[in-house]
Amino acid sequence: MSIIQKIALVITIVGAVNWGLIGIFDFNLVAFMFGDQTVLTRIVYALVFVAGLFNIALLFLRNKHHITQEI
Repeated sequence: MSIIQKIALVITIVGAVNWGLIGIFDFNLVAFMFGDQTVLTRIVYALVFVAGLFNIALLFLRNKHHITQEI
């Protein structure tokens, strides 16, 4: 696993934990830490979005690579 993959995974986990806190406790950790809709909050949300897309791409690329290795 490359360093970029690890960073994307950590950012995705941060987003998942934040959504879990919102769903269970109605508590937005990112907004609590950086303020509601500040530039920093929006940057964190954007990073989580990009990391999620990156992980989706990894999932499909890894599955495609795995299938071609089996043949």
